[in-house]
Amino acid sequence: MGCILIVDDSKTEIKFITKILENIGYEVDYALNGEEGVQKAKALQPDLVLMDVIMPGKINGYQATRQITSSPDTQSIPVVIVSGLKTEHERAWGKMMGAKGYLGKPFKKNELLEVIKKQLNPLKNLNNIQSTTIFKI
Repeated sequence: MGCILIVDDSKTEIKFITKILENIGYEVDYALNGEEGVQKAKALQPDLVLMDVIMPGKINGYQATRQITSSPDTQSIPVVIVSGLKTEHERAWGKMMGAKGYLGKPFKKNELLEVIKKQLNPLKNLNNIQSTTIFKI
């Protein structure tokens, strides 16, 4: 189905998300901090990155997102911030760093799947919108 990279320092979150994604056919890999996440994004070229914000190490999730979305090697990989920081300011900051979506923790399985579907099937979503539009001449 595709490969998704989870970047999160919580092994509990990684296991939870991995179980959901593997059950529907995704290949999953993970990184425990921002630097490792950037390196794995370059090496693996996943279809999507799910990025936590607050992690140990030299760079946080916002900085890792910026590096991934601005590098010629990885700029086509969509990044979705998955964080307990849920204010509008945090969402705006994620968008400024290049994130394509933002999912607040805790989240429900269907919310995670909807965010992933939106990022991995943008043309299908566009077609669904266009097919419901009615033009009068």
